[in-house]
Amino acid sequence: MNCVELLSRLIEIPSVSREEKAVADYLEQILAPYDVKRIGNNLYMMQPHYDAGKKTLLLNAHIDTVKPVSGWQREPYKANREGDRLYGLGSNDCGGGLVTLMKTFLEKREETLPYNLIFAASAEEEVSGKQGMEMLLEHLPRVDAAIVGEPTALKMAVAEKGLMVLDCVAHGVSGHAARNEGKNAIYEAMDDMEWFRSHEWGRTSKWLGDVKTSVTMISAGTQHNVVPDECRYVVDVRTTDQWGNKETLEEIKRNIKSDVVARSTRLNSSGIEETHPLIKVAKEMGMEMFGSPTLSDQALMPFPSVKLGPGDSARSHTADEYVKVSELEDALTLYSELLSRLVL
Repeated sequence: MNCVELLSRLIEIPSVSREEKAVADYLEQILAPYDVKRIGNNLYMMQPHYDAGKKTLLLNAHIDTVKPVSGWQREPYKANREGDRLYGLGSNDCGGGLVTLMKTFLEKREETLPYNLIFAASAEEEVSGKQGMEMLLEHLPRVDAAIVGEPTALKMAVAEKGLMVLDCVAHGVSGHAARNEGKNAIYEAMDDMEWFRSHEWGRTSKWLGDVKTSVTMISAGTQHNVVPDECRYVVDVRTTDQWGNKETLEEIKRNIKSDVVARSTRLNSSGIEETHPLIKVAKEMGMEMFGSPTLSDQALMPFPSVKLGPGDSARSHTADEYVKVSELEDALTLYSELLSRLVL
């Protein structure tokens, strides 16, 4: 089965985050001849001649998708090829990376490389769930580096921003809206929101720029004539290698009046040293490099990693998502050359 045929089949098996069982069952079945192992809805394969004395490279992509948005003009769970484009939910994010990395692993599986090779298909990436990469890593042998097959237009993402979601509460005093009484919690929140909008963080990352904070949800008030005594809002925070999540949270708490609770601080920014062998090979191949604003399973990897895959991140989570067949072909060529040149 070639990459287009496999990806077409995967598109037609719904695999929204935390509902990946059917697609994991299918992959487990077709990969059974290659000694595939399953942890929950995660799957991985190792080279049969794994050598604990060598370093190990992980090839990873995720099997889950977001829910289809309302603007689809095509059937999201039907693979639809139109010329060079293959439409379908998950085709770009990140089915293209999944099938091409899987194909690359199977072609390299019997080769004697100067490192071990592992392929892993992970679940719950779109929700940063604890039953995905975080759980899978507990069962893998030591990993020294990874290539994550997110859609990067086959450019190498050498860093990515981290993520925190903050639940904030501004406090006021209730009163009658017709009289000059009370303290409006919305106005209290507005001062803090302006800080989030305009704060200058001072330390700028070479690849990722500045920390980005965005107020994305707000809720306050019970009726039109009551001054609200509480305003709740949510802030999306994208951190960098210059500002870790915990340090960023402390800076926020020092500067705003609202109560702040982070849902999690575990999804930190990730990056790789410019002297790493993966970067050396990428430079030799003339590969373009950049810093990615979007989160991936890299955030859960305690070892050097890069994102590199077919497709375009701008198509992810959009109606009529697609990947180009030519992008899949180019990815196979690029992955093969990179792995042949690499020495960890």
